[in-house]
Amino acid sequence: MAKRIQLVLTQDVSKLGRMGDLVEVAPGYARNYLVPQGKATNVNPGILKQVARRRELEEQRLAELKQQALKISAAIEAAGGFDIAKQVGENDAIFGTVTNQDVADAIQAKTNQEVDRRTITLPEIHKIGEYTAHVKLHPDVTSAVVIRVVAS
Repeated sequence: MAKRIQLVLTQDVSKLGRMGDLVEVAPGYARNYLVPQGKATNVNPGILKQVARRRELEEQRLAELKQQALKISAAIEAAGGFDIAKQVGENDAIFGTVTNQDVADAIQAKTNQEVDRRTITLPEIHKIGEYTAHVKLHPDVTSAVVIRVVAS
């Protein structure tokens, strides 16, 4: 009996892989759980071709996402900086704080590029002045954004 069997997953299986992945598992796990539950199928040349084609399409999709992120990054950096107006008290201290949503709205207003607020990393901002925030648009693409906090 074989020590390991190769299967292609037809569904996502936690701690094993995602749909379409080629995995090696113990024969009993395959025979008693994965195949009867319809979570995997046995490997044959036709299925290997399908897996390769699916992987190729996924790589193309990820490359397109990276190109879009680079385009958005270039637009953000070409804009120069973004002004955010806040009420100011004594010693140039601002009331409230500058939030990720404020920065996302400023980027949207100036460049017409939509940025998810959850991807923005801000420094602590308590006074008016110039700060640098970082926007992670893609795992490989991070853009530095200059934020000028001004009195309203």
